Amino acid sequence: MGYTLHIGNRAYSSWSLRGWLLFERFGLQVTTRNVEFKSGPVGQQLAAYAPAATVPTLITPEGTVVWDSLAIAEELATRHPRAGHWPVDPARRATARALTAEMHSGFSTLRTVCPMNLRVAHKGTAMTDALRADLDRLEVIFAHAQRVVGEPAQWLCGEYSVADAFYAPVAARIAGYGLPVGPVTTAYVASHLAEPAFRRWRAMGLVRGETLNRYAQNLPTTDWPGPEPLRAEAVDTGTPENATCPYSGDPVTHLARIDGRVFGFCNAFCRDKTVADPLAWPKFAALL
Repeated sequence: MGYTLHIGNRAYSSWSLRGWLLFERFGLQVTTRNVEFKSGPVGQQLAAYAPAATVPTLITPEGTVVWDSLAIAEELATRHPRAGHWPVDPARRATARALTAEMHSGFSTLRTVCPMNLRVAHKGTAMTDALRADLDRLEVIFAHAQRVVGEPAQWLCGEYSVADAFYAPVAARIAGYGLPVGPVTTAYVASHLAEPAFRRWRAMGLVRGETLNRYAQNLPTTDWPGPEPLRAEAVDTGTPENATCPYSGDPVTHLARIDGRVFGFCNAFCRDKTVADPLAWPKFAALL
């Protein structure tokens, strides 16, 4: 028995994104189980795994329930010390832990005013003093992390760490609401938008799970920022280079030609034999 991770709707569940990245970004195998928010209270759907009442909830190979994202991060780091969840350098590791803890407990205005919604981007978000304070705080701690690293780095504490997994939904909020931030934070947001694991998650969020009206905002919409989706043409014949759908892991049922090569998707990511949105073509990105 391996790990099982219960997650919510990928378009909206920011904590589920964090939990999933703790596996995907560090090369750990996990089976995901979807908890549909419209199917009743999460606690009821996870009744077999009490006291879990939120997502993500992790079930370890021996059956232990871990129902908090920070606890999941620490447990995986302990069980898989070579995976790289935390930086090896003591100063960077301590900084990454401090950043992660602050994200876990803070930034309440940013979370409330700008709930994560990966299906749409907005413009015209009203700037309040409380929201500006959260954004200013991000600028302060990101700049501090850069000073600790002491050299130009794509991620907060050098190599990608738990801290970056925890701030991925923050990047999505800044991008998705067009929030004004300085150059350090802008570059950091761009790193997440271009990161293949984040883009795979968003692709799944675009086509799997119901639209939840409670996340709708009375704001004008605009195009999602970041790299352009890869162009794909649905085809009926050909031998795909992959045996399973890179988004879901399910068997290939539909084919797409991308840059002269044929890849496969599963039914969940196709509509009438048209690839739903080959956003961020996955693990093959380096080959295309």
